[in-house]
Amino acid sequence: MADSEGQDAGTTVSRPSAGRRDPYEVLGLSRDASEQQIKSTYRKLALKYHPDKNTGNPEAAEKFKEVAYSYGILSDPEKRRQYDNAGFDAVDLEGLDMELDLSNLGTVNTMFAALFSKLGVPIKTTISATVLEEALNGTVTIRPLPLGRAVNDKVEKQGAHFFGITISEAQAEAGVVIRVVSSVQSKFKLLYFEQEENGGLGLALQEDSVKTGKVTSAGFYFLHFQVYRLDPTVNALAIAKDPDAAFFKRLEGLQPCEMSELKAGTHIFAVYGDNFFKSASYTIEAICAESCLETAVKLKEVEAQILLKRNELRQFETEYREVLARFQAVTNKYTQEKQVVYKISQSLIAGFRFLM
Repeated sequence: MADSEGQDAGTTVSRPSAGRRDPYEVLGLSRDASEQQIKSTYRKLALKYHPDKNTGNPEAAEKFKEVAYSYGILSDPEKRRQYDNAGFDAVDLEGLDMELDLSNLGTVNTMFAALFSKLGVPIKTTISATVLEEALNGTVTIRPLPLGRAVNDKVEKQGAHFFGITISEAQAEAGVVIRVVSSVQSKFKLLYFEQEENGGLGLALQEDSVKTGKVTSAGFYFLHFQVYRLDPTVNALAIAKDPDAAFFKRLEGLQPCEMSELKAGTHIFAVYGDNFFKSASYTIEAICAESCLETAVKLKEVEAQILLKRNELRQFETEYREVLARFQAVTNKYTQEKQVVYKISQSLIAGFRFLM
């Protein structure tokens, strides 16, 4: 993660070099903090120390960097595992993701970011401080979104449309899904806000849109059973380095969706325009799981089959790698023995010629 510091040159990752503090300490979290607790705490601290809100305050700027740096470790399951096991030395610090605030980038840097994104380079972007602050101050316009009714709209870049969704006790017990789709493949973020003590709204959940087929989509799943999504970017590097991994790792992209629980009442969601230069077209819909129970049952059956096959593939990969290693060792020995026999044969032939 990185902050842009409101300047064109601020798109590079800035990290504390010496005297690094424990990421858990920086975010004020216990070592068993959940993924959602990490996300929620980071968003609140990032907004508190954001350079836009602390102009001329170098101490806040350093706090912002430290918070972003710590989140870059704890938000990545692999980096978090490495840090938990062996501290900073085990973490690939150069591999920390960047998160850019497009509202603060100059035109040139925005154009470069857009170009890299179009070429397939994943670029994480953060929500503008203006949107977060307006939500926190309670000055946003909230439109009602009844369950089962889709709304089509277009949100300006780095802007947000807020929706209020009211659910009953029965609907909360059945579960609710919030889904946003863009048929023109716009980039956007789906956000969920919680009520703060001051009456404003604080960001609690965030989901970036991903390309699935001919659309981009994002969703929140407030269900009482686990659902999964297929992420094609998982293990992409391993697949690129090892052709066999394209087969064995194909199902590793099946990742559990972040699950939460909604209680009866009104809940606030927002669609954030994450495009670089233009507005984002989208369709948002809130669906009660009770209306699609048959589909949910079939989905769980398919997911169970995929998970079973993934475990079988993992075991088969281990067996395959072991046999392949033995085959390669035997093949290498065969080649070496062939060369030795050839040399001995040549020496023997040369000896006979000498005697003759």
